[in-house]
Amino acid sequence: MATLLPRSRTALAPGAVHVPDWLPPESRRALVEACRDWARGPVPMRRARLPRGGVMSVDSLCLGRHWLPYRYSRTADDVNGAPVLPLPAWLADLGRRAIAAAYDDEEAAARYEPDVALVNHYGPGATMGMHQDKEERASAPVVSLSIGDTCVFRLGNTDTRGRPWQDVELESGDLLVFGGPSRFAYHGVPKVRPGTGDPGDGLARGRLNLTLRVTGLPG
Repeated sequence: MATLLPRSRTALAPGAVHVPDWLPPESRRALVEACRDWARGPVPMRRARLPRGGVMSVDSLCLGRHWLPYRYSRTADDVNGAPVLPLPAWLADLGRRAIAAAYDDEEAAARYEPDVALVNHYGPGATMGMHQDKEERASAPVVSLSIGDTCVFRLGNTDTRGRPWQDVELESGDLLVFGGPSRFAYHGVPKVRPGTGDPGDGLARGRLNLTLRVTGLPG
């Protein structure tokens, strides 16, 4: 859904930058189609089960390495044991372009070597609780791309799931990068606004979120 007022690039916190409308429509459509292809296997999308028995409300798949709460593996041990698909070179290149756009730093972009992508689909009622991305052994930034319905993204602090935090709306095509002092900030998605996406993106419903990460793991 188009925004009436222009939105500008915003530094939400040190190292956390929101770049609205970064992905053009053709790139959004291409990513949606790529996600559909990846979801066909060898590892299908699934809802991860947490160690205490809870099940996440988002459907997810991984490239490069498989994320299990709370570790990475080369095989989808909680699904079917199959090896995960590799991270495409073009997707890593997109991550480097995102770093350059967010930080206006070509050198930092050139050094960025993501080895994992997590794809989350937020269907009706899906949310994401406050958490840290800390399974990685590297402190390189996380690149987050949004397609489909608008969500409320909550960026917190590095010490606790509670306040202080700030909320920002991420629309289809928006880029969010968080690194530096904000790399291990708690964050979550308390709400998705149904029916706010652009039908031209090719996503029937919900929100698609793709994050690129550097694990720092060997191999």
